[in-house]
Amino acid sequence: MGIIQVVSAAEGELGEETDMSRGEKYDSVPEEDQELDLRDYKKPGIPGYDEKDSIVLKQTSKGPQYSNLGPYFQDGQRRVDYVLTYHIEKSPRSRRSSSNSFVRSLRASLSRSFKRKRAEPQPHEDPEIAAQEQRLDYHEDDLRFRREEFEQKLMDMGLELEKDEGNKIPEVGFLKIHAPWNVLCREAEFMKLKMPTVKKYEVSQGSSVVEKMNMFIHKVTAPLYPKVQENLIQTEKHLSYPFSREKQHLFDLSDRDSFFNNKIRSSIVYEILKRTKCTKTKFTMGISSLLANGVYTSAYPLHDGDIDGVHAETNDRKLLYEEWASYSFFYKYQPIGLIRKYFGEKVGLYFAWLGVYTQMLIPAAIVGVIVFLYGCATVDDNIPSMEICDERNNITMCPLCDRACSYWKLVTACGTARASHLFDNTATVFFSIFMALWATMFMEHWKRRQMRLNYIWDLTGFEEEENHPRAEYEFHVMQKSLKKESPSKTEKQKLTCTDRMPAYMTIIIMMCFMICVTFAIVFGVVLYRISIKTALHMSSTSTFRSNVRATVKTTAAVINLIIIIIMDEIYGMVARWLTVLEVPKTDKSFEERLIFKTFILKFANAFTPIVYLAFFRGRLIGRPGNYYYVVGSYRMEECAHAGCLMELCIQLCITMLGKQLIQNNLFEIGIPKLKKLIRRRKSKRDSKQEEEFHRTLTRYEKDHFLNPYVGLNPEYMEMIIQFGMVTLFVASFPLAPLFALLNNIIEIRLDAKKFVTEFRRPIAARAKDIGIWYNLLRGLSKVAVIVNAFVIAFTSDFIPRLVYQYVYSPDGTLHGFVNHSLSYFNVTNFQPNTDPVDPLFLGYRVDICRYKDYRDPPWSETPYELSKEFWNILAARLAFVIVFQNVVMLMSDFVDWLIPDIPKDISVQIHKEKNLIVELFMKEEQGKRQQHNRQSNQSPQQPRSRPVSRTVSQQQTANQ
Repeated sequence: MGIIQVVSAAEGELGEETDMSRGEKYDSVPEEDQELDLRDYKKPGIPGYDEKDSIVLKQTSKGPQYSNLGPYFQDGQRRVDYVLTYHIEKSPRSRRSSSNSFVRSLRASLSRSFKRKRAEPQPHEDPEIAAQEQRLDYHEDDLRFRREEFEQKLMDMGLELEKDEGNKIPEVGFLKIHAPWNVLCREAEFMKLKMPTVKKYEVSQGSSVVEKMNMFIHKVTAPLYPKVQENLIQTEKHLSYPFSREKQHLFDLSDRDSFFNNKIRSSIVYEILKRTKCTKTKFTMGISSLLANGVYTSAYPLHDGDIDGVHAETNDRKLLYEEWASYSFFYKYQPIGLIRKYFGEKVGLYFAWLGVYTQMLIPAAIVGVIVFLYGCATVDDNIPSMEICDERNNITMCPLCDRACSYWKLVTACGTARASHLFDNTATVFFSIFMALWATMFMEHWKRRQMRLNYIWDLTGFEEEENHPRAEYEFHVMQKSLKKESPSKTEKQKLTCTDRMPAYMTIIIMMCFMICVTFAIVFGVVLYRISIKTALHMSSTSTFRSNVRATVKTTAAVINLIIIIIMDEIYGMVARWLTVLEVPKTDKSFEERLIFKTFILKFANAFTPIVYLAFFRGRLIGRPGNYYYVVGSYRMEECAHAGCLMELCIQLCITMLGKQLIQNNLFEIGIPKLKKLIRRRKSKRDSKQEEEFHRTLTRYEKDHFLNPYVGLNPEYMEMIIQFGMVTLFVASFPLAPLFALLNNIIEIRLDAKKFVTEFRRPIAARAKDIGIWYNLLRGLSKVAVIVNAFVIAFTSDFIPRLVYQYVYSPDGTLHGFVNHSLSYFNVTNFQPNTDPVDPLFLGYRVDICRYKDYRDPPWSETPYELSKEFWNILAARLAFVIVFQNVVMLMSDFVDWLIPDIPKDISVQIHKEKNLIVELFMKEEQGKRQQHNRQSNQSPQQPRSRPVSRTVSQQQTANQ
């Protein structure tokens, strides 16, 4: 196939004067007809029209087979700024041969079986196959028509195009787009891109003491910084100003090729692509609609170059691969400046935020390990667990289930009680307060870091403008206008709340339904725990009966993990479908609504089982002789004697580790490897042939085989859920920050490897903050205070122990606490068919058994009613929640107020920049005024000389 080249350039740059037919198709031509130059003309009035621009459609022959493999046009000079790919339909002859292959083979076998002696006439073509081919041809012609219109609009905007069809990759065509200098300047002015001016100024590091401290810290931590230019301390900085074609003299334009780097060039082209619409079809289509309808199959900017190989040239991508996307550099800081330079501000902010979050996890992990070690060190001194493990107490407990379970000794819960102390001790209260303050410190530290990056990246005055309406929104608006009988031309149509009401109702119903599905799944796991516990108690194997609790806890947690992973994928698809149904107007609105719906569903999916264990399990169970039942004869499950905190810890541990290892890391590593293996199997080439084939591909063909960039939402969502695990229930699992830290160290390098080697290059989107994610983080940090207060007050035994020690203990210690927390039950009060089948399981007759609750004994005037101790402890629990919540939030707000959002040195530099800009323009204005004065002083001399010459000539004429 030939290379088709479509060029739009200024006449002053190219100087080509050729003619072009108006309706010329982009088909390749025979070699004898090559070197044909054609000219098209822009229509005045089209946005982006420039009289200096001309459109040239040029078809050139196919160049050398493996020449010019870099990101350039065939001339080797103009850089490819963006690539659109499309499907090339097979020729009718090849389609006919492929579609009729089965028919021909069947006829051949029949002819051989009958062994006909005379030649048969050629069979007529199947009419159904012919009709199908005609439909395919019509569909392909329709796609080609839309492509031609869209490409013509791009040329009208001044872009230069070149096509490459079926060169090395069959059935795939590439449309290469180049933005010339005048287009880059025009769009940079439209987009208000801040570009560095010629003016430089010195960056002060604050006072001399602060500057010396910063220099000392930088020298000490020098081995932790990657070896890239962007990580050096800035002593000088270019003054930046929004680009203007009228003020080009303010900018350093000595090297036009590098003034707009590859990131800016691709973002400018993408902005033009978003603005360009196809209007000749039934409805207006933008680039997103063209991609969704298969007119184009993909759209992406190009990576800078290769990352491996002896002859690979040094480029930013290779530098990122060597200094960032390597697990051996896990201890180093990230090259945030280079990440921003290559991927754009939005991706740079994500990795900067992830780096700050990971750094802040270090002190939280250290304190969490100290709290855990404190529990390990004091487990032998814990009086309640010592009383449980003391066989001399001889406390007989009531059965844990009806009929199958018998009486049991409290001493058998010794292991669980000792393990619970590791997480349920006095230090966990301190750790909860610490983590609440830690969350506030993290948010403040990130705000300061974000402001510093905004200053360094010249985003201080950046205000995100309202995006262009999405093509789907415009399509629905057009449908609405067509439905109206007499639409007014002056009234601008838009989708109102009334138009979206069916979508809103569907969203509310579906969201409620999906949350109810989550509740139903949790209830199903509860039934599983109840039934499997009863089945294990009835087992004849002593091993099963002795490990009932451990088996039930672990298997239920694993089942919950598997369900969470599966439902996460389903909820993600449901959230996207509901957002599409809502038809948001802009891309930003679409993204925010999608994030909010996905967060609600995935948060409910991940935390509903944990919330059940923390606040509901063991609360609504009744008492011996009057238990509550669900689904017939299923008795609600109880907590262990030491409380539900241990089971909550197991659920958190398995969910957190499982999601991080399986869903996040294993899937992110394994699925791309599996896709690559399947693609290699389909290509039917061995590894050497595949390597040789890959070496002969051009840059845009190599990037075509990479995975499409899916955005940052999955990465953010993964970290937000992890942040919830770290903060919400940290009182029950102090090791959560440590596990999060270890995961994030791997996650940073894993994401870096994905972005550099496995994903196509994303669009360099500008952003000055992390958007709605910051609000979600702030909301979670506030909710975490309340949740931890309730976990300490109601899930752990901290408050009952405190009340007993200071109110009911005779000696002010915890001796006798276990006996105080157990109530008495007369076994003769069992309901029919609920007493144990084997009442002599312990070897003696049991008359009175104990159960964990605060109720009056059977011999009191109000048997089995809630006792006075219960209400006292409940009042203490509620008082603790109120005091804890208000004190911690007050401390958090004080820390928030104490730390300024903008670092002092950055605010000084921003003020300095503003003054320098004013000074620069004042000097420019003074220069213009002086030049005008000079011209005005010289201008009167010229008019005087002219009349004199005229007078002399008139006198000569008169004398003659």
